[in-house]
Amino acid sequence: MAFDPVVLFFLLGAVAGLAKSDLKIPMAIYEALSIYLLLAIGLMGGVKLAESELLPLLLPGLAVLAAGSLIPLMAFPVLRWLGRMPRADSASIAAHYGSVSVVTFSVAVAFLASRDLDYEGHMVVFLVLLEMPALIIGILLARMGSKGPTRWGKTLHEVFFGKSIFLLAGGLVIGFIAGPVHIEPLEPMFFDLFKGVLALFLLEMGLVASSRIADVRQYGLFLIVFAIVMPIVSAILGILLGWGLGMSLGGTLLLATLYASASYIAAPAAMRIAVPKANPALSIGASLGVTFPFNIFLGVPLYFWMAQTLYSLGG
Repeated sequence: MAFDPVVLFFLLGAVAGLAKSDLKIPMAIYEALSIYLLLAIGLMGGVKLAESELLPLLLPGLAVLAAGSLIPLMAFPVLRWLGRMPRADSASIAAHYGSVSVVTFSVAVAFLASRDLDYEGHMVVFLVLLEMPALIIGILLARMGSKGPTRWGKTLHEVFFGKSIFLLAGGLVIGFIAGPVHIEPLEPMFFDLFKGVLALFLLEMGLVASSRIADVRQYGLFLIVFAIVMPIVSAILGILLGWGLGMSLGGTLLLATLYASASYIAAPAAMRIAVPKANPALSIGASLGVTFPFNIFLGVPLYFWMAQTLYSLGG
């Protein structure tokens, strides 16, 4: 199976990390790349959203949020009782897997672009909104039976005004206001260069992921299996929902990818504040060390095949 070249940059970074190469991406460049990607995704979605009708999105949006909220509720009992993990760790990992990964979404967007498949612009709205319910549910699951106060103010501020949500939402608004005509001067910067910048970012992600693999060893095989099976189960939920809502094949793939992805940016920041007893090495190790590489190498093509099969049977 031929991989999109951008995911091979991730493999290059992972090999460099495992081989203990001195290859490093300066932090300032990493920050610049992440800001670019977040803004670019927001702008792309905003432009597509400007070409869509908003009122018909209300009910599908509620359905997407409701179904997405089921993911941490499914993950928590598996981690808590099958994995015998502490409540704090189970809730934190469940929140990570209920939340979403912008970079995995970017890989799926590039996957669709390589096949000239379009998708609904409001998928970026779902990308922004799906961060929130999982984090809130994770905090509630962690706080059950606890007598200590929950710092909701700081946590909600971290969720809504953290870099990822703020830039995505900001790019979405700018793209929506500008529309397809007025955004044209920015297209060479934010649209044409998108895939090249994503490749550089994935090189850094490979370096980081290789350093996190050891973090999952505490729970060994169970956590590795969970980090692979949970995304597949979540993706199936997304595929069925996308098909049921009448989305395009591209939109269904993106929804499946959103449900299958696991956050390693917004969720760790929020959980650090709200659930300080949780071990961040477990959640980040599973989401970034196992689920992220699985999704970009095998998951996205697998979800596309499943969605394509369902659509061909339904058609």
